Amino acid sequence: MKDDTRQTEKMRSKNKKPATPQTEFEEKWVMRKKENSLIKKIVFSIIFVGILLILIVGIVGYNYITTALKPLDSNNQTTVEVEIPMGSSTKRIAEILEEETIIKDATVFNYYMKTQNASDFQAGFYEFSPSMELDQVIATLEAGGTSAPLSEDNKILVKEGAMVAEIAQEFSEKTDYTEQEFLSVIADVTFIDKLAADFPELITEDLKQEDLYYYRLEGYLFPATYDILSDYTVEDLIYEMVRKTNEVIKPYLTEIKESGMTVHQVLTLASLVEKEGVSYEDRQMIADVFLNRLETDMAIQSDISILYALGEHKEFVTYADTEVDSPYNLYVNKGLGPGPFNNPGEDAIKAVLDPIETDYYYFLADLETGEVYFAETYEEHLELSDKYIKVPDSESEAE
Repeated sequence: MKDDTRQTEKMRSKNKKPATPQTEFEEKWVMRKKENSLIKKIVFSIIFVGILLILIVGIVGYNYITTALKPLDSNNQTTVEVEIPMGSSTKRIAEILEEETIIKDATVFNYYMKTQNASDFQAGFYEFSPSMELDQVIATLEAGGTSAPLSEDNKILVKEGAMVAEIAQEFSEKTDYTEQEFLSVIADVTFIDKLAADFPELITEDLKQEDLYYYRLEGYLFPATYDILSDYTVEDLIYEMVRKTNEVIKPYLTEIKESGMTVHQVLTLASLVEKEGVSYEDRQMIADVFLNRLETDMAIQSDISILYALGEHKEFVTYADTEVDSPYNLYVNKGLGPGPFNNPGEDAIKAVLDPIETDYYYFLADLETGEVYFAETYEEHLELSDKYIKVPDSESEAE
């Protein structure tokens, strides 16, 4: 029986055929087909997931944009006063409105303004509401705002070129604090040390000179509108004004360093330019006149310095005025003096850092037209003065 079994196995072994090349090919083809099928499934899954994600993102994006084009809160009729600073781009305006929770998304609103060809907006104070349609917001901007805050009870407006004394007076009118309390904080060295610790790039050793300052923080209280909160102290408001100056100055620190001037010197020169010129271009040229004079060791001879030294507001500066004994007298003293003569705005700061280079050393303004005339020589300056400056008989104008 065993012999029969062995014989059968031998016969099966003999009958089993070895694998041929064709059979191997078929097996590989079947395996490759299975692999291709798996790859197709994976690719299809990836494409499906990708399309699904695109659809989800598209739907979410569409819903977000659709929502952003609608009023932020149609049930909220509360009005919000918003200040649009001079020179604000449409992008910056959109950012301000988003910050004030008037619109949902600045980017969407900025794009929408472009599609509506809306761009001719004016600086000023506006009233908006979260319930407003975007078209209403645009129409309000196009209509123009007011030059002063609409609700002034709890606000202080620091105008470009305002002096510390003027700010102190307005602060006393809007609060229970006196002018002297405001000025005492301005002079407080301990308070200034705290500011220096918080804003080291702005508040430097320049502010610690003794016996030279009428008001130690003159030039450092940035022109803007400030809310007076019920729990605000004098220190709180002044701190906020200095913080705002630091915020504005920070992007210009590299340019200030490259100019060869300190922050204090830039603010000082900007305070003169602020009052001497009106248009940005005039201020750029006036800044260059002052820089040319400084480079050639000439006195700046700015009337603004005399008025500050006198503590008076006058239409004309006399020869006698230019002899006032004060370190702020830039007719007598060369250089920039102890420090700023007022609190300049950003345009004046920019003009100092980006002057229009000329060979002018003199300028004067026609007070009736506001036109500014420049001269290279003193003789040319005198000719312009005779032509455009009308001095009252009782006064003799300075150079």
